[in-house]
Amino acid sequence: MKLSRDPVTDTTLKLLILTCVMGASVFFVMIPLYNALCDVLGINGKTSDVAYSAITTQIDTNRDIQVQFITNNNASMPWEFKPGVTMMTVNPGALNATYFDAYNTTNKYMVGQAVPSVSPSRAAEYFHKTECFCFESQPLDANDNVEMGLSFIVDQDLPRDIRTITLSYTMFDITGD
Repeated sequence: MKLSRDPVTDTTLKLLILTCVMGASVFFVMIPLYNALCDVLGINGKTSDVAYSAITTQIDTNRDIQVQFITNNNASMPWEFKPGVTMMTVNPGALNATYFDAYNTTNKYMVGQAVPSVSPSRAAEYFHKTECFCFESQPLDANDNVEMGLSFIVDQDLPRDIRTITLSYTMFDITGD
């Protein structure tokens, strides 16, 4: 006896498998695609992923800029991730330093990658990171934590109407990438 196959069931099964494969592939290309789009389109306040070489300049002590720090985790990232301080007052031209804490709450080794964003987006070209944990991936053993440094300069050429800059980091799980 020969079993006949239903063409509708075969098509549905093929489409379901294709959908699952396409959905899974999104997780492997999300960060590089995000970075490429931000670079090409100049959107989302994307900062450079290369350390800024500081140039000796005068510090503008007549201007105060508020820098806010916000952290988020991608939906698949179980770490605790937070800034050491949520706000700093800085002067344009001055070198500033702060830190962020990450804690791997799982019982397995993981690797995280922080992706930065600056708001308002037109302030991104004036926000220079001289040292940043976002330049490299962050490996953490199970239940381990790390204090990650950030050094930055707000350029003196920052438009005068910008008085507050928000630096936001989203932490992604890149274990196995």
